[in-house]
Amino acid sequence: MASHTAGGGDEPLVDRVETAVYTVPTDAPEGDGTLTWDSTTMVAVQVSGGGVTGLGYTYGAAATAQVVERQLADVVTGLSAWDVPAANEAMNRAVRNAGRPGLIAGAVSAVDIALWDLKARLLDLPLTRLLGASRTDVPVYGSGGFTTYDEHRLDRQLRLWTEELDIPRVKIKIGESWGRAERRDRERIARARRSIGDAPELYVDANGGYTRKQAVRMARHLDEHGVTWFEEPVSSDDLAGLAEIRAAVAPEVTAGEYGYTLAYFGHMLGAGAVDCLQADATRCGGITVWLRAAALAEAAGLELSGHCAPHVHAHAAAAIPNLRHLEWFYDHTRIEDLFFDGTLDPHGGSIRPGADGAPGHGLTLRAEQAEKYRTG
Repeated sequence: MASHTAGGGDEPLVDRVETAVYTVPTDAPEGDGTLTWDSTTMVAVQVSGGGVTGLGYTYGAAATAQVVERQLADVVTGLSAWDVPAANEAMNRAVRNAGRPGLIAGAVSAVDIALWDLKARLLDLPLTRLLGASRTDVPVYGSGGFTTYDEHRLDRQLRLWTEELDIPRVKIKIGESWGRAERRDRERIARARRSIGDAPELYVDANGGYTRKQAVRMARHLDEHGVTWFEEPVSSDDLAGLAEIRAAVAPEVTAGEYGYTLAYFGHMLGAGAVDCLQADATRCGGITVWLRAAALAEAAGLELSGHCAPHVHAHAAAAIPNLRHLEWFYDHTRIEDLFFDGTLDPHGGSIRPGADGAPGHGLTLRAEQAEKYRTG
């Protein structure tokens, strides 16, 4: 935590940065192709200035909060609340030798998101108005379908999205056990299509669990069941592999959620690795860098999809012309609905950020509720 009093003029200056760590158990074991988990940690950042407070957050290791407190708080304190890109640049320069990609990028992202929320609240504007809207409705897709689910839980979740919420696109995890459960992957894909019927779009995410040849073989099965989105068939660091698979398969190949720098997205696009770029504002450097990633994608003739943390992305997503959709990720929407007032309604397959006129990103922390899960 850092607190400073800045003087001179009427310009609002950042005068306080605070963090909190919350760990929420999952409601059932969760897993994908390469990882399993039983809890999710949110690191929240509150940034104050001009008598107003903005809120940002990221999902990741609890140590992210220490980065904010020890390396970033003093950097942004005393800076103008109007100039968020300047604060973002100052943070990036400050962490040069600490190793920006990864955990530190998450810390920078959370502060950046809080600063954008602060600025919009100071102006009493929804963030989508501050950024300037390209659209009123932001499409979403239901995401979860964890490899740890049995067939009944998978069926219930898919039907919740497609039948109760009327979301016309859904995604499940495959690539179980680093691709060593290919038969079960095939069965789960077929079962998912039976659950949702013929009309909704079906997506899959291997989280880098397959080899290149295996991904190409699996794509034939994806075609049988109308799968149109093949996320991270191999590691997102294997740009040549992604490009090779992209050229060989019918479903769109997508990746980018582990992009921690703008240059990473530039390399991914330059390699011809994806049909749709993904980016995560809670990892890539906040809303500031997410918008730049969208511009890179647009220049390459591609759309951008927001990865996870949908309420962080909603207003920025409304601002870009080349948006594909946002990921309505079960693990995160469950926490966001629990922790915040002002969450959005995905009924019909889209959300409308800023429609209620609430300032900033429209979220208010339910402090008493969140405190039950506080671990730092």
